[in-house]
Amino acid sequence: FTNDCTALNFHHSVHFSIYKKEAWIVKVQFDAGNMHLTSFTYLKRTFSVFLSLPHLLMKQAEPVDESSVKKMILTFEKRSYKNQELRIKFPDNPEKFMESELDLNDIIQEMHVIATMPDLYHLLVELNAVHSLLGLLTNVAIAVVDLLQELTDIDTLHESEEGAEVLIDALLEGQVVALLVQNMERLDEQVKEEADGIYNTLAIIENMAEFRPVLCAEAAQQGLMQWLLKRIKAKLPFDANKLYCSEILAILLQNNDSKNCCCVGEGFSVLSFSVLCPFQVFKRHNPSTAEEQEMMENLFDALCSCLMLPSNRDRFLRGEGLQLMNLMLREKKMSRTSALKVLDHGMIGPEGADNCHKFVDILGLRTIFPLFMKTPKKMKKTSPSEKEHEEHVCSIIASMLRNLKSQQRSRLLNKFTENDCEKVDRLMELHFKFLEAVQQADKRIEGEKHDMVRRGEILDDSMEDEFYLRRLDAGLFVLQLICYIMVEISNSGISQLHQRVHQILNLRGGSVKVVRHIMREYAESIGDGKSDEYKEMERKRIMDMVDNF
Repeated sequence: FTNDCTALNFHHSVHFSIYKKEAWIVKVQFDAGNMHLTSFTYLKRTFSVFLSLPHLLMKQAEPVDESSVKKMILTFEKRSYKNQELRIKFPDNPEKFMESELDLNDIIQEMHVIATMPDLYHLLVELNAVHSLLGLLTNVAIAVVDLLQELTDIDTLHESEEGAEVLIDALLEGQVVALLVQNMERLDEQVKEEADGIYNTLAIIENMAEFRPVLCAEAAQQGLMQWLLKRIKAKLPFDANKLYCSEILAILLQNNDSKNCCCVGEGFSVLSFSVLCPFQVFKRHNPSTAEEQEMMENLFDALCSCLMLPSNRDRFLRGEGLQLMNLMLREKKMSRTSALKVLDHGMIGPEGADNCHKFVDILGLRTIFPLFMKTPKKMKKTSPSEKEHEEHVCSIIASMLRNLKSQQRSRLLNKFTENDCEKVDRLMELHFKFLEAVQQADKRIEGEKHDMVRRGEILDDSMEDEFYLRRLDAGLFVLQLICYIMVEISNSGISQLHQRVHQILNLRGGSVKVVRHIMREYAESIGDGKSDEYKEMERKRIMDMVDNF
């Protein structure tokens, strides 16, 4: 056997797991022409397994064309049918169908070569191989999952959009996500091969979601969301699968249309679960590794995605999410920045009004304003930037000014008068900081526009939108929030605040006209996703304040 493989110089492994994980586990590795048998049982089958492998490897080296792929698929169908027939005939006697199972596994391994030719994926559908593969998820699950993972590799899918579309359509028609979830529930992660099978299953889902984001809603409805939550909640040691589950959860929720009913139904589960369970760990303890930190951030991103749906903000309130996020801000751990982002999402818009009032009631002002006065130093290179921190803090304060009424609003405004209006001084410091950044970006953009006109290029709407997004990224959005806060406190009826804002503007050569221009631009873009009536009312309210500024 070794002599047959002396010309090979690669690593290859084959795994067979048959009949409820009983006995038949064979793992063989080839490394620079040397054979190592790492584990096996049933010695009487060892030599026939070894003898089949060089034949398998020789076949993989043969040229592949449409004819050979058809032949391969037909062989697969025959072996699959034979195996199913023997399994039905001898359900309690695995030795009777072991031979056919090994043959079936061999042909599935051979079919990996199809992943190198995505333009031939249509043959898998036309010859019913996709349906047969999905049906085998109860028998040779690990081998099928490995094959599907390679077939759906995102780079491969993009090599042939037409072939990829046909394959994904067939998989979805066969309820692939539901079948994969059922298979994962059967697998035992204490067995390395089965743990790897779960990882590869999640890779299949990620590949399909990246290629066709709209399937995320359908995937969530087929039991995937609940399985992910259950797996993350399980008291198992942190591993790659737990990290991957958090990543897939974030992807599912980020790609869910906020109007999709799926998010409403599943949102409550995600919110109640995420507030009460996994985040508790990060309240007083930092993640011990970079991978754990990534999982923490994935979970926070999933929660933020849930809060994009207005009705979930009430669930967040009832789930005591505000109290937990407030505690995280006070503890000054790595979770603080993510908790700040969650609060921002939970308090924004008119649907966040109750959360704004509750935040004041739980003494949240004592937590948020120290973060407003001084941006914390980055704990790690991967930590968010100063700009991102200041954006979330200003957004939270702007949301409170917009939503708070009566006593809670008075408590917020009084914060700006404390210690000789030091918070107004900080607000104006941020105003000039971001104004300068935006003005520099505007100069660069104007220069690019001038060059484009000189070259005879047309500035269409899409190009203007791109320039506007660049201005927002440079700091325009934060500047708009800061100006909104300036206008709000100046119109609060507290003369001390109005005078301090204008005093600093005059001292530093600022301009009321510039603030008004920024606020008019902000008012024009406000209310995305809101009703026309709300947009009009909010614009009028803002413009009335601007006129009185």
